[in-house]
Amino acid sequence: MAEQRKFLLDSNILIEAHKRYYGFDLCPGFWTAIILQHQANRVFSIDRVKQEIAKIKDKLDKWTRFKAPKQFFKMTDNETIVKLFGKMIRWVQSESQYKPEAKAEFAEVADGWLIAYAKANGMIVVTHEEYAPDAKKKVPIPNVCRQFGVECVNTFEMLHELGIKFVLKKQ
Repeated sequence: MAEQRKFLLDSNILIEAHKRYYGFDLCPGFWTAIILQHQANRVFSIDRVKQEIAKIKDKLDKWTRFKAPKQFFKMTDNETIVKLFGKMIRWVQSESQYKPEAKAEFAEVADGWLIAYAKANGMIVVTHEEYAPDAKKKVPIPNVCRQFGVECVNTFEMLHELGIKFVLKKQ
Protein backbone atom coordinates (compact mmCIF):
# COMPACT_ATOMS: atom_id res chain seq x y z
CA MET A 1 0.00 0.00 0.00
CA ALA A 2 1.35 3.43 -0.94
CA GLU A 3 2.17 5.77 1.90
CA GLN A 4 -0.50 8.41 2.40
CA ARG A 5 0.50 11.96 1.58
CA LYS A 6 0.75 14.43 4.44
CA PHE A 7 -0.34 18.05 4.41
CA LEU A 8 1.13 21.09 6.18
CA LEU A 9 -1.21 24.06 6.67
CA ASP A 10 -0.22 27.68 6.17
CA SER A 11 -1.70 30.17 8.63
CA ASN A 12 -3.94 31.63 5.90
CA ILE A 13 -5.75 28.29 5.58
CA LEU A 14 -6.82 28.39 9.22
CA ILE A 15 -7.42 32.15 9.35
CA GLU A 16 -9.54 32.26 6.18
CA ALA A 17 -11.53 29.19 7.24
CA HIS A 18 -12.24 30.73 10.65
CA LYS A 19 -13.11 34.21 9.39
CA ARG A 20 -15.05 33.26 6.28
CA TYR A 21 -16.43 30.01 4.92
CA TYR A 22 -15.70 27.47 7.70
CA GLY A 23 -16.37 29.53 10.82
CA PHE A 24 -16.59 27.51 14.02
CA ASP A 25 -20.34 28.10 14.29
CA LEU A 26 -21.02 27.77 10.54
CA CYS A 27 -19.08 24.61 9.70
CA PRO A 28 -17.81 22.83 12.81
CA GLY A 29 -17.27 19.77 10.60
CA PHE A 30 -14.23 21.43 9.03
CA TRP A 31 -12.50 21.74 12.40
CA THR A 32 -13.49 18.20 13.40
CA ALA A 33 -12.13 16.94 10.06
CA ILE A 34 -8.83 18.75 10.59
CA ILE A 35 -8.42 17.11 14.00
CA LEU A 36 -9.46 13.68 12.72
CA GLN A 37 -7.06 13.94 9.79
CA HIS A 38 -4.32 14.98 12.19
CA GLN A 39 -5.06 11.92 14.32
CA ALA A 40 -4.79 9.84 11.12
CA ASN A 41 -1.28 11.34 10.67
CA ARG A 42 -2.27 13.33 7.54
CA VAL A 43 -2.67 17.03 8.52
CA PHE A 44 -0.36 19.28 10.52
CA SER A 45 0.98 22.79 10.80
CA ILE A 46 4.04 24.29 12.48
CA ASP A 47 4.89 26.15 15.66
CA ARG A 48 5.48 29.42 13.81
CA VAL A 49 1.98 29.33 12.32
CA LYS A 50 0.62 28.93 15.85
CA GLN A 51 2.71 31.94 16.91
CA GLU A 52 1.24 34.04 14.07
CA ILE A 53 -2.29 33.04 15.05
CA ALA A 54 -1.59 33.80 18.73
CA LYS A 55 -1.09 37.48 17.83
CA ILE A 56 -4.73 37.74 16.71
CA LYS A 57 -6.30 36.80 20.08
CA ASP A 58 -9.63 35.44 18.83
CA LYS A 59 -11.56 32.15 18.59
CA LEU A 60 -8.92 30.69 16.29
CA ASP A 61 -6.21 31.44 18.84
CA LYS A 62 -8.32 29.67 21.47
CA TRP A 63 -8.78 26.70 19.11
CA THR A 64 -5.01 26.42 18.63
CA ARG A 65 -4.43 26.51 22.38
CA PHE A 66 -7.30 24.37 23.68
CA LYS A 67 -8.79 22.23 20.88
CA ALA A 68 -5.99 21.43 18.45
CA PRO A 69 -3.94 18.41 19.55
CA LYS A 70 -0.56 19.32 21.07
CA GLN A 71 1.33 17.55 18.26
CA PHE A 72 -0.62 19.36 15.53
CA PHE A 73 1.93 22.21 15.47
CA LYS A 74 5.30 20.67 14.64
CA MET A 75 8.52 22.20 15.95
CA THR A 76 10.82 23.84 13.40
CA ASP A 77 13.94 24.09 15.51
CA ASN A 78 15.90 21.08 14.24
CA GLU A 79 19.14 21.43 12.30
CA THR A 80 17.84 20.13 8.97
CA ILE A 81 14.93 22.58 8.92
CA VAL A 82 17.13 25.50 10.00
CA LYS A 83 19.59 24.74 7.16
CA LEU A 84 16.79 24.46 4.58
CA PHE A 85 15.28 27.72 5.82
CA GLY A 86 18.69 29.37 5.40
CA LYS A 87 18.93 28.13 1.80
CA MET A 88 15.48 29.54 1.09
CA ILE A 89 16.34 32.91 2.60
CA ARG A 90 19.54 33.07 0.54
CA TRP A 91 17.59 32.24 -2.62
CA VAL A 92 14.94 34.89 -1.90
CA GLN A 93 17.65 37.47 -1.15
CA SER A 94 19.39 36.67 -4.45
CA GLU A 95 16.23 37.18 -6.52
CA SER A 96 16.23 40.72 -7.92
CA GLN A 97 12.51 40.61 -8.82
CA TYR A 98 11.41 40.93 -5.18
CA LYS A 99 11.39 44.31 -3.49
CA PRO A 100 13.52 44.63 -0.33
CA GLU A 101 10.34 44.89 1.80
CA ALA A 102 9.06 41.59 0.38
CA LYS A 103 12.39 39.90 1.15
CA ALA A 104 12.36 41.28 4.69
CA GLU A 105 8.78 40.13 5.26
CA PHE A 106 9.54 36.61 4.00
CA ALA A 107 12.42 36.36 6.48
CA GLU A 108 10.13 37.35 9.38
CA VAL A 109 6.95 35.32 8.79
CA ALA A 110 6.28 31.58 9.03
CA ASP A 111 6.26 30.97 5.25
CA GLY A 112 9.88 29.92 4.81
CA TRP A 113 9.76 27.72 7.90
CA LEU A 114 6.61 26.05 6.60
CA ILE A 115 8.26 25.24 3.27
CA ALA A 116 11.47 24.08 4.95
CA TYR A 117 9.52 21.74 7.26
CA ALA A 118 7.55 20.36 4.31
CA LYS A 119 10.74 19.82 2.29
CA ALA A 120 12.51 18.08 5.19
CA ASN A 121 9.55 15.80 5.86
CA GLY A 122 8.19 15.08 2.38
CA MET A 123 4.95 16.97 2.99
CA ILE A 124 2.63 19.07 0.83
CA VAL A 125 2.17 22.75 1.68
CA VAL A 126 -1.45 23.91 1.79
CA THR A 127 -1.93 27.63 1.18
CA HIS A 128 -4.31 30.08 -0.48
CA GLU A 129 -1.39 31.85 -2.11
CA GLU A 130 -0.92 31.24 -5.83
CA TYR A 131 2.14 30.94 -7.99
CA ALA A 132 3.02 34.41 -9.28
CA PRO A 133 6.15 34.47 -11.47
CA ASP A 134 6.05 38.27 -11.75
CA ALA A 135 5.46 39.01 -8.04
CA LYS A 136 7.48 41.88 -6.63
CA LYS A 137 5.76 43.10 -3.45
CA LYS A 138 5.46 39.65 -1.84
CA VAL A 139 7.36 36.39 -2.02
CA PRO A 140 4.55 33.89 -2.69
CA ILE A 141 4.81 30.51 -0.98
CA PRO A 142 4.18 28.62 -4.26
CA ASN A 143 7.11 30.42 -5.92
CA VAL A 144 9.50 29.20 -3.23
CA CYS A 145 7.89 25.74 -3.22
CA ARG A 146 8.45 25.46 -6.96
CA GLN A 147 12.10 26.51 -6.62
CA PHE A 148 12.74 23.89 -3.90
CA GLY A 149 10.64 21.03 -5.28
CA VAL A 150 7.86 21.14 -2.68
CA GLU A 151 4.31 20.39 -3.79
CA CYS A 152 1.75 23.08 -2.99
CA VAL A 153 -2.07 22.84 -3.04
CA ASN A 154 -5.07 24.82 -1.78
CA THR A 155 -7.62 23.88 0.89
CA PHE A 156 -10.08 22.39 -1.55
CA GLU A 157 -7.51 20.20 -3.28
CA MET A 158 -6.46 18.88 0.14
CA LEU A 159 -10.05 18.24 1.23
CA HIS A 160 -10.75 16.43 -2.04
CA GLU A 161 -7.68 14.19 -1.69
CA LEU A 162 -8.54 13.41 1.92
CA GLY A 163 -12.10 12.49 0.89
CA ILE A 164 -13.67 15.02 3.24
CA LYS A 165 -17.28 16.01 2.51
CA PHE A 166 -19.50 18.35 4.46
CA VAL A 167 -23.05 17.04 4.24
CA LEU A 168 -26.14 18.78 5.56
CA LYS A 169 -27.70 16.60 8.23
CA LYS A 170 -31.43 16.16 7.79
CA GLN A 171 -33.38 17.70 10.66
